[in-house]
Amino acid sequence: MSRDPSYTVRVELHDANDEDYANLHAAMEDEGFVRWITGSDGAKNRLPTAEYNMADTNTDRSEVLRKAKAAANSVKPNPTPWIIVTQSAGRSWSGLRAWRN
Repeated sequence: MSRDPSYTVRVELHDANDEDYANLHAAMEDEGFVRWITGSDGAKNRLPTAEYNMADTNTDRSEVLRKAKAAANSVKPNPTPWIIVTQSAGRSWSGLRAWRN
C-alpha cells in the first residue's frame, strides 16, 4: 500500500522580524502545515527555522504551493516571499532536536 505524498516547504520572508515569523508559523498551521517531521520511531523532530512539513496528504505540489503562498502573503506580501516546495520520496536527517510544544 503506497502512502500519500509528503512535502517540505521553505518560506523566506524579506525584511521580517521575529513577530512576522511567529505570525507565519500560525498562518502555515492554519493551512495544514506543521513544523516537525516524524521519524520511523514515531518521535517528532523540529524542522529548521521557516521550514514546514505537510505529510501524507492527497494534495499535489501546486496546491501545497498555493497554501504556502496564501499563508506567507497574509503576513508579509512585499517584497514577494521566497517559497520552495519539495515533494519527498523519503527523508533522512541529522541533528534535528526533539519537538516540544
